[in-house]
Amino acid sequence: MDLFEYQGKQFFARYGIPTSPGGVAETVEESVRQAVAAEFPAVIKAQVQVGGRGKAGGIKIAGNEEEARAHAQAILGMDIKGHLVKRVWVEHASDIAKEYYASYTLDRSAKLYLLMLSAKGGVDIEEVAATDPGAIVRRHIDPVEGVDREMLEEAVESAGIDPEARQGVADVLEALYRAFVEGDADLVEINPLILNTAGKVHALDAKVTLDDNAAFRHPEWAEWAKTVEYDGRERLAKERGLNYIGLSGSVGIIANGAGLAMSTLDVVNQVGGSAANFLDLGGGASADTMAAALEVINTDENVEAVLVNIFGGIVRCDEVAKGILEALNRVELRAPMVIRLDGTNADLAREILAPHVSPRLVVEGTMLAAARRAVEIVNENKGA
Repeated sequence: MDLFEYQGKQFFARYGIPTSPGGVAETVEESVRQAVAAEFPAVIKAQVQVGGRGKAGGIKIAGNEEEARAHAQAILGMDIKGHLVKRVWVEHASDIAKEYYASYTLDRSAKLYLLMLSAKGGVDIEEVAATDPGAIVRRHIDPVEGVDREMLEEAVESAGIDPEARQGVADVLEALYRAFVEGDADLVEINPLILNTAGKVHALDAKVTLDDNAAFRHPEWAEWAKTVEYDGRERLAKERGLNYIGLSGSVGIIANGAGLAMSTLDVVNQVGGSAANFLDLGGGASADTMAAALEVINTDENVEAVLVNIFGGIVRCDEVAKGILEALNRVELRAPMVIRLDGTNADLAREILAPHVSPRLVVEGTMLAAARRAVEIVNENKGA
């Protein structure tokens, strides 16, 4: 679950991470009241889960009530990269002396936590990584051992943090690590983490992604979950109980198991295609589940080929094949389907599918071959 900035700051506050005083508002007049409470000058920030708010005009500084009212009126209802602004965060404008970047996330390839710290904050960290990779200090952390003050102070010094900010930045990194671990987050990011003209370090922004699998430990997340915004595909998938994330490509992905689904996305990318989604059927691939998955895929007009990638362990491939055929009787697919089945009873599954093979239902023996065929179909459609 991705939090809005104001929710991220609420999350940070639980762990003692300093932020600017402020409040959230959904109307113009409430925005003005929040600005008065925060004291002028106040900054009014669009609450959308996408970057580039400032460039789009979604962040404005108000010096008085009249300016606060005008800015709130302009920002509320604004469309920023397809995201409608329904609320704003209003806080006291900080006098910034320096801007830094700090985050913790999970490095899945290393199977370790990862701290990233840079003295170049306030800009896109991907841009910093591309133009000046040495400006980002990376430190892997063993989840069992955690972090200690000595390690954090070394990272702060290596990152070139200004001497007057080092103590404060190390303090924030300690608290941010607690938020990451105890708060069951996949990502905690502060950009920028600032040193103000009064010599204090605090978070000017907050980006937080929580691990949905830990929701049972956090009943307090329920209020935040109510504000999660799904596109039409994701909303339908949620209603059908599917693990689905919408993407912007043209190959619809259906797989059983998160790891296999991720691998399928990678292989499609490797052969020159792009995935339209991540869709994990979980442990089963019954006709009902498959029909629900195809229904969701069918709502995405960008999908020009569907790739079904199933590995039968406990799940028998012959039962999956029957489920696919039954699902196709319920859902009329707009795009051709490429199927790869491997594992338990895979040969029998291919025999079941054989009488139904056509240009719109293709069966391949390997994941690589299936991905290539799906991408070929997409390219053929583009050339048509």
